[in-house]
Amino acid sequence: MGLIPVSNGEVAAIVTTLEMRQRPPLRPMPASRLRLVAWDRPSPEKYRALFRRIGAPWLWFSRLVMAESALIQLIHDPAISIFAAVDPAGVEVGMLELDFRHPRECELSYFGLIPELAGQGHGRWLMAEALARGWAKGVERVWVHTCTLDHPSALGFYRASGFTAISRTIETFPDPRLGGFLPADAAPQIPLLG
Repeated sequence: MGLIPVSNGEVAAIVTTLEMRQRPPLRPMPASRLRLVAWDRPSPEKYRALFRRIGAPWLWFSRLVMAESALIQLIHDPAISIFAAVDPAGVEVGMLELDFRHPRECELSYFGLIPELAGQGHGRWLMAEALARGWAKGVERVWVHTCTLDHPSALGFYRASGFTAISRTIETFPDPRLGGFLPADAAPQIPLLG
């Protein structure tokens, strides 16, 4: 057993990939006061604002560091379906992104709600929406990945939703707080070194 040092200024995470190879049994849709709205060709500014609002506590950074042209190409791709979860006042409070670019597969690329909604059952509703929309496209596999930087309940939530863990990898990356992509006080549970 050995420890692998991580340089100051970097963050490391264990990434778990999970998959579902058959559609789960149909169940009643969990109740939620939220509704899902398709985001057809969202503006990069609007997309990044919601991405940051949901993901800052977990150091979501990938879409924040992308060049604008690359982000536009990605979020405007017709094989990627993006939805915002909105509250009764119409405020965006969650995100669902389904990637169908690989034949017969659906990657649950991004799935999340603002931190204030944690533990209220809206995640079960959002997952039911994700699975219904993913499997409706006739895929053979729905998959997702999570990491040790995510909400402590994320891995258990995905497994309880019917996903099976299939692989684990280690990811290291420059801390997005040091690059100014996220505020220095984001994700206080992850020490800022560097």
